[in-house]
Amino acid sequence: MQGTVDGFSYGLVTPVVAYLMACLGGALGLRCTTRSMLVGDSWRPGWLALGSAAIGSGIWTMHFIAMMGFKVKQAPIHYDKAITFASLGVAIVMVGIGIFIVGYKGSRGTALMTGGAITGLGIATMHYLGMAGMRFNGKLEYNTATVAGSVVIAVAAATAALWAAGQVRGFRWSVGASLIMGLAVTGMHYTGMAALRVHLHGTASPSSGDSPASLLAPMMIGPLAFLLLAGVVVLFDPLMVMGKPAWTPAEHKPGVPARELVSHATSRRPALRTRRHAEHSSHTPQNH
Repeated sequence: MQGTVDGFSYGLVTPVVAYLMACLGGALGLRCTTRSMLVGDSWRPGWLALGSAAIGSGIWTMHFIAMMGFKVKQAPIHYDKAITFASLGVAIVMVGIGIFIVGYKGSRGTALMTGGAITGLGIATMHYLGMAGMRFNGKLEYNTATVAGSVVIAVAAATAALWAAGQVRGFRWSVGASLIMGLAVTGMHYTGMAALRVHLHGTASPSSGDSPASLLAPMMIGPLAFLLLAGVVVLFDPLMVMGKPAWTPAEHKPGVPARELVSHATSRRPALRTRRHAEHSSHTPQNH
């Protein structure tokens, strides 16, 4: 028996809130990744780890906020907590691998393609592992072509976001990149949901049970609190918000765009010439 699926039981509320959470996680993660490219080597892993956790938590929270609006009318839904939290771990780890590759190897060429592919596959894996944590009197089936399309969207979105983290400077451009990333990630989610078909075991009549919102809301307290904390870190770091470089020289950091290196080098040349001129004058004998 095929189940009747309603993915928008709360109307546009869950898609809109899910999109905003994806944008928030993307914005925090991109700013942290950008910041990591402008600081010393000792600080870089910390910023990259914070960015990975922010993006992973934002995507995971987006997914399960969207799932609050998902119902199968003939069967109540429950969620396996172990698998649900495992999907959060997978998202953070795989997104982290992609971000660390770009953070240390640069946001171009092979490094960008590799980092984007791993990050995108992490997003897709999180989605389908989270779906595997659903428990109800039936099974899920997917259309293979639509699933493949959702994975392509995830990889393309992740690659574009990582490129933006290495190339885009300034608060407004970063916000724009985050809005695009949120749209792509949310689009990937609903594309994956469009591939779904539910088949129920038997012909049981509709039964009552806990709503998805009451089941999922307690599990999202931790990731939401973390995103709030990450937002505070971003808010109180003016160098990150404005996209300005730190005092530590960045010439040997592959992730920093060439135009940043040129600006640093240009600003130091007048001082270097003045210093050399003074040293030359002090060593030159005076003729009377």
